[in-house]
Amino acid sequence: MVTSLLACMSENKIQMLDPNQRLNEKTEDKKIIIYQALVRYFGNKNTTNTYYGSINENGSGKFNDIDEKALTALKNFGVDYIWYTGVIEHATMTDYSEFGIKLDDPDVVKGKAGSPYAIKDYYDVDPDLAVEVNNRMAEYEALLNRTHAAGIKVLMDFIPNHVARTYHSDVKPDGVENFGANDDPRKSFDPNNDFYYIPNEKFVVPTGYIPGGEHYQHPLKDGKFNEYPAKATGNNVFKSDPSLDDWFETIKLNYGVDIQKNNTKHFLPQPPVWKKMRDILGFWASKGIDGFRCDVAEMVPVEFWNWVITDLKKQYPNLIFIGEAYDRNEYKNFLVNGKFDFLYDKVGLYDGLKRLIMADKKATVKDISFVWRKESNGFSQHMLRFLENHDETRIASKAFAGNPLYAVPGMVITATLASGPVMIYNGQEVGEAGLGIEGFGGDDGRSTIFDYWGMPKHQLWMNNGAFDGGKLDEDDQKLRNFYAKLIAIAKKHEAISRGDFYELLAANQSSQGFNDKVYAYLRYTPTKQVLILTNFNRKAVKLKVRLPDDVLTAFNINNKAITFKDLLTGTILKTENINNGLAINMPATSAVILEF
Repeated sequence: MVTSLLACMSENKIQMLDPNQRLNEKTEDKKIIIYQALVRYFGNKNTTNTYYGSINENGSGKFNDIDEKALTALKNFGVDYIWYTGVIEHATMTDYSEFGIKLDDPDVVKGKAGSPYAIKDYYDVDPDLAVEVNNRMAEYEALLNRTHAAGIKVLMDFIPNHVARTYHSDVKPDGVENFGANDDPRKSFDPNNDFYYIPNEKFVVPTGYIPGGEHYQHPLKDGKFNEYPAKATGNNVFKSDPSLDDWFETIKLNYGVDIQKNNTKHFLPQPPVWKKMRDILGFWASKGIDGFRCDVAEMVPVEFWNWVITDLKKQYPNLIFIGEAYDRNEYKNFLVNGKFDFLYDKVGLYDGLKRLIMADKKATVKDISFVWRKESNGFSQHMLRFLENHDETRIASKAFAGNPLYAVPGMVITATLASGPVMIYNGQEVGEAGLGIEGFGGDDGRSTIFDYWGMPKHQLWMNNGAFDGGKLDEDDQKLRNFYAKLIAIAKKHEAISRGDFYELLAANQSSQGFNDKVYAYLRYTPTKQVLILTNFNRKAVKLKVRLPDDVLTAFNINNKAITFKDLLTGTILKTENINNGLAINMPATSAVILEF
C-alpha cells in the first residue's frame, strides 16, 4: 500500500497527532470552500465612492440583493459556506432614530458606516442592510432560507471580546439584561462585572480624531463622549484615554480574568458574561446559522470556548466554530482544549506566502516548510487558509502584489497544501484592488469595513444583478476561471481533499532550476497522486524535478515512463524514465497540479 510505504518518510511527511491528544473530529468530512461576503458591499450597485460618503451618496448592499441568481452563481463557483460579514447591528453615524434605534455618538464610531466589530446589539441585525428597516430581521431570515435552499451553509460573525461603547439592546428577548446593568463600576475588576473599569476617570476621545471628516456635521460631534467611569478598551487598553490606533470605539468584556494581575482566573462561580454569550450564540443557532467565525478568539479564555462549544454542540451537533487566531504556540490549546473546528492560518502560511508573492528578497519557500512542520501533528487539516479577508490588504492593491496573477502560485498552495478549508474574500476572484481613500481607513489597500463604498471589479461581475460576470474584461474572466478551476480540483480530487502530503525540496536541492522561490510537493492517496509545482520567481525557470527513491518504490514507478496531466490547463507532459526526473518549463509566477 502506498500509505504504509510512505508512512516511514517522517522528514517530509505530515504526521498524525498522538492518539492520546486527538483533535476533534472534523464536523465537515470534506474540504470546504468558504466565501466571505461583506453584505454592505456584495449587492451595492452604487459606483459613486465619495470620500466619507453617506449611505445615500455611496449606497449599501442589502440582504435582498443576495438573491437566487447570486447564490446560484456562488454555488456553481464551488462555495460550501458563505460568511455573511457585518450582519449584527453595530454602531454607526447613520441616523436611524426614526425607527426607534438610538443615535450613536460619532466620536466613538470609526467611519460613516461604522465597524461591524463594534457591536451595538447582539440580538439585532444592521439596519443598513435592510430595504425596510422595520422588517430587517425578517429580511435576514429570508436570506438564510434562500442560502440554504441554494445548497450553501451560513457562517456568522461572533464578536465575543468587545462591544461598542454605545452598546444597548433594544430588541433583546424577555429576561435578558444588557451588559453592565448590574456592574459595580467602583471596582476596576470584579468577576461579576461585565466590563473592566478605570475608577474615578472619564473616558477621553483620542486626540486628533475627526469623525466623518472635517466637514461632517452631526448633533453629537463635539470631541467628547460621556462615559464615567471609563471602561477598558477592547484591545486590552486599561486607561481612560486610548489612542487613535487602539480599538477606542469598543469596550472590553470581562470573562473573569484579572488581566492586570497576571491574568488571574476567577471562573467559579461562572462569570455572568459566559452565560450571556452562550445565550447569544444559541439565539442565532436557533435561526439556522450553521457556524460561527469567532473574532479574536485568543483574547477570550480557552476555558470559555471549551464550555460554550461543548454545550452548544449538544443541541446543534453540526455547528462549526472557526477561531481567528494569531499565536501559533496556542493552536494546540485552542483546538484540543478550546474545541474549535478550525483556526486561522494567518501568521503561518499567509504571512509566508505574502512575502513570496511580493517578491521580498528575504522570502523563501522554507517558510512554507516551517509552516507544515509546525502544524504537522494533526493541525494542518484544522487550519483555515486564505490570501484575503477584510483585515488584510487586497492582492491587487499596491500594498500587496499589484497584479493579482502574481498570487497564482500562492493561491494554489493555499488550496492544496492540506485538506483544511479555503476561504475567498468577495472580489478577490476578479482582482478587486481596494483603491481609493474611502474614509477612516484611508488609502490602505483594503476594502474599508468602516465606510460606505462599492467594489468596482466586483460590481462588474455583479453586472447589475445578473451575477454573471458580463462586464468583466478578458483578464478578469480568466482570473475568476482560474479560481473556479482550482476550487473544483481542491474539492473533488481525493489526493487534495483528503490525501497525505510529502515535500520534495530535500530531493531537489541540487536539481536544475530549483531555488528558494520554487516549491514542490506531492499529495496522494493509495489510488490517486498529484505533483504540485509552484514558481514564485518573477521570471520563468526550467526545472528538472526528481522523485526520491522511497517515493518511486512506494508508487511502484521505478524506471517507468510516466505521463503527467496538468489539472489546471489540461497540458500533457511525459518522461520516458521517471528515475531521470521530469523536465518542465515554469513561467513566471505560475503553478501546475500534475496528476500521474
